[in-house]
Amino acid sequence: MKHENHPGQLGLPAANQRAEKEKEYRIMANLFLKQAKQYSQTRPGYPQQLFDFIVSKTPKHDLVWDVGTGSGQAATSLASVYKNVIGTDTSIKQLEFAPKLPNIRYECTSPNLSMSELEKKIGTGSSVDLVTVAQALHWFDHDIFYDQVKWILKKPNGIIAAWCYTIPEIDDEFDPIFRKFYSESKPHWDLLRGIVDDKYRSIEFPFEAVDGCDDTGPFEFRSKKMMSLDEFCTYIRSWSAYQTAKEKGVELLNNGVMEEFRRAWKEDENGEKSVTYPVYLRIGKVGDSV
Repeated sequence: MKHENHPGQLGLPAANQRAEKEKEYRIMANLFLKQAKQYSQTRPGYPQQLFDFIVSKTPKHDLVWDVGTGSGQAATSLASVYKNVIGTDTSIKQLEFAPKLPNIRYECTSPNLSMSELEKKIGTGSSVDLVTVAQALHWFDHDIFYDQVKWILKKPNGIIAAWCYTIPEIDDEFDPIFRKFYSESKPHWDLLRGIVDDKYRSIEFPFEAVDGCDDTGPFEFRSKKMMSLDEFCTYIRSWSAYQTAKEKGVELLNNGVMEEFRRAWKEDENGEKSVTYPVYLRIGKVGDSV
């Protein structure tokens, strides 16, 4: 997972770098195993405006490769417009919860996807109209992944769209309490989480601006979901940081935190509130890359 904000990779001999990366990929693949069902039930959907924008920038609508598809949230929306969607993930457990639609094919891939596996499971060079990555680009080895994207996208107008969402917003009473809780959870997050907190502004993204745009973003959208406090806490339990903390014997949602949450929610905890997730999109076209 190469990125300037991830110093653990710097200065390692090539063989050691590969070993470290493979170890990290295995950790990443396992992070969501224990909470795959919670992840599929409580993660926010993505706003229709996001997909409308991506569709408007994609000249052809034949084939999408949705990388890190998880439980298929993005793939399902993409399948309503594009003829075929291939969703890939390293977690077979996550894929078990993905909706089964006739024009979506799910593939479990190796954490360190090779070019031969890419060709076998996704397609040949210049065969894909759109590559999407929802809330996962920060996990990838960017040098390897971008080479694969440039190879598989149609030239010159094939599109890559990658987005992330940052911490949710509810209201003036709850947000300060939640921001404090999130800040205190930071030691349990992977270092790469910082790329998400930065709204993908600093992430490497070597693509050309799409037609009608001056740059590759990030462009902001907003996703809304009605949730009870119980559902919101189930969402927190789907965090990789929650699972990491629990394995260390730390309960992030301890009695003190839950009491603060209940007071700030100011409703019967079964009462629903509108939860807003800011979404940040990087989008570009492949150009004449070879």
